[in-house]
Amino acid sequence: MTKASLLEQLKVIDRNGSSKKRVLELETGFRKKIGAHTIGLPAKDALFDKFNTSPFVLLIHASSRGYSSVDEIERDILPAKQFSSMETSAGRMVEEVVFPIYGWQCVASKMHTANSALDGRKVGQHSYEVATLKSGPRCLNDEMSENFADAIVENAKAWADAATIKRVSFTYGVLYGTEKKSNKKDWHILRKLAEKCVARKNCRVISPPFDSWICKVKINGIPVDAQVRIGMDWWTHLGGESCLIEVLVAMIRACVCPTKRSEELNSLTIRDLPAVISLNGISESYNVGLLQRSQIPWLFLMARHFCDDLI
Repeated sequence: MTKASLLEQLKVIDRNGSSKKRVLELETGFRKKIGAHTIGLPAKDALFDKFNTSPFVLLIHASSRGYSSVDEIERDILPAKQFSSMETSAGRMVEEVVFPIYGWQCVASKMHTANSALDGRKVGQHSYEVATLKSGPRCLNDEMSENFADAIVENAKAWADAATIKRVSFTYGVLYGTEKKSNKKDWHILRKLAEKCVARKNCRVISPPFDSWICKVKINGIPVDAQVRIGMDWWTHLGGESCLIEVLVAMIRACVCPTKRSEELNSLTIRDLPAVISLNGISESYNVGLLQRSQIPWLFLMARHFCDDLI
């Protein structure tokens, strides 16, 4: 991914009325969700039990930082709690805001039902689109992979029947990351799906997932395309080529206020972060309405999560 291509995409959506409308709707949705979530976070003067800390983690962290007083580690507890809380809830917040904007429906279902494994769905022209989403590329383990494969085999017919469309497209979507950054447990969903279909009479493999991120099977006569879509691939599937840039811009607008202050690159300690967010080479005349110049480093920082390198 290049910074030049990102800025060109930003120009494109800035000039497109439909894109701008989606960005503003997304921004409003994100503001509401983030506001509601942050109210529920512990205040800095909350009781100690509210922070749910691990005594072992506290001591190991103190050792790694060379702390000798409790007041030193106390400064780290609140931001650590906020990060951990948002890690578990941010993905769901994003789903709930984004799905309806791009014609999808959130799936709220009870455990042990046909829809338990699903987060979103859409009736497409030729297939019933269903998706389960994870926040990042390393969120899955072997047991979860097997459970998702079981869910596809056991529920594909029920999904098709509910939509009265005799074809199902199942996506395991990852909100950010790349195939290279995946721990490959997501791909194991496809491998296990193929293995289970070989072993069952009502299921057969049409196209195995060898050297690919898609497996095509037929279950109870229903064609099923199961696919893993990571990062940019997922967002393109959800809402088209401009979807990712629209979502990123909307979140930046909702979360980061413009400023006249320049980034202090020399103060950064993460080795490659200055190069990631640098505006070097970007013309002073570059101008769009959706983002101010001080917000563009945030666009680069967000985009870096969707590629193996940003140049």
